[in-house]
Amino acid sequence: MVHKPVKIVTIGGGSSYTPELFEGFIKRSKELPIGEIWLVDIEEGKEKLEIVGALAKRMVKAAGLDWKVHLTLDRKEALSDADFVTTQFRVGLLDARIKDERIPLSHGILGQETNGAGGIFKAYRTVPVILDIVEDMKKLCPDAWLVNFTNPSGMITEAVMRYGNWDRVVGLCNVPILCQKIASGSLKIPEEELFFKFAGLNHFHWHRVWDKTGEEKSTQILRDTYSNAESMAEAMEFVRKSAGESGNTNDSGVKNIPNISYLAEQVQDLGIIPCMYHRYYYITQDMLDEELENFAKGETRAEVVKKTEKELFELYKNPDLSIKPPQLEQRGGTFYSDAACELINAIYNDKRIHMVVSTKNNGAISDLPNDVVVEVSSIITSQGPVPISWGSFDPSPKGMLQLMKNMELITIEAAYTGDYGKALQAFTINPLIPHGKITKTLMNEMLIAHKKHLPQFKEVIEELEKIK
Repeated sequence: MVHKPVKIVTIGGGSSYTPELFEGFIKRSKELPIGEIWLVDIEEGKEKLEIVGALAKRMVKAAGLDWKVHLTLDRKEALSDADFVTTQFRVGLLDARIKDERIPLSHGILGQETNGAGGIFKAYRTVPVILDIVEDMKKLCPDAWLVNFTNPSGMITEAVMRYGNWDRVVGLCNVPILCQKIASGSLKIPEEELFFKFAGLNHFHWHRVWDKTGEEKSTQILRDTYSNAESMAEAMEFVRKSAGESGNTNDSGVKNIPNISYLAEQVQDLGIIPCMYHRYYYITQDMLDEELENFAKGETRAEVVKKTEKELFELYKNPDLSIKPPQLEQRGGTFYSDAACELINAIYNDKRIHMVVSTKNNGAISDLPNDVVVEVSSIITSQGPVPISWGSFDPSPKGMLQLMKNMELITIEAAYTGDYGKALQAFTINPLIPHGKITKTLMNEMLIAHKKHLPQFKEVIEELEKIK
């Protein structure tokens, strides 16, 4: 059977991650018959799009491939008859992320890209844009798959399904991949000889691990690695070496999360392995203290990333560069793009491999409704992800999971409706935001700071500015 060439569209094509995306597609060129790739961006991202697009073209040429690479600011032109659409955009660019981190920290409250107040506002800015993209897809490429790794990935995927009424969507994250590599490093057992089961939400999942004899190793990993910062550092060194890279993560597993030890007794009692982002919920004050220290030095993660990204684009300008530069590993999203390529490959070729994705629950986690989006181990088929059953959680993780899922649902509803009361409810239910007058003070300040990218809150913001 002869397949027609595949058309892939990447929205946010001027991202610094794009070279890794092309590296992943090139690696799979014998399995995935790509005809054309369109990189789409907005006017403010035009210069970056041209720089990274030129590098992408050099990479394709160096690989000896005849793919057509198009650069455009016209999303509709790009989407026509697409087979796969990937989204990796940031509404408000890195300056918006800086506000998401610095404004909460100025009040002594955690500021982070996908957690707490920052994560909520990233969703508020992103949901209207992703829903506009979905409306275009309904008209221009109704059979396409949407592969989203725009953060907060789980909430954005939920918004696409719930308010965009689009089920051909899969959310992706690199954190489960890193968790698998940490387990391998902890046990000194090759990753392919281990079996993993993940369940929870994006940036809020747990997992279990078994070896090939069927013996569960989760408790051992918790004891040997997650209870000790030095052991975690050793496991991460294994990750770096196994990936053939250096410096792509810090010792916790991802660039933006400090390697602070969990409370040994708490995680060992848990019995299932938390992800790196659970530090914000299990050891909140320790994480806040670290963030406040960096904030005082003008070194929030967003500010560091902005500097790193500027350096990357200077490298990308080099006309002799035709590979993904190793410095991209410092950007902090390693494995994201490769995971997107593998997901597209798995759907296109019905590979039926195991991947951890954000998709509709469909009974995989019995503690949550069937129709909500969860991040869960799935088998990837030509019909999309088929979730693997996890069952029920014990009371401690179950309580946190149900709280966080409902916080996500309220956040998405507020993002969709522009309802101030709903937005305040999302802030109130979020465990990383203090409750009381400070809740409104912080939210109002962030609404005004981000007004350019919050059209659904326009009338609310105008009233707040009058009061101010």
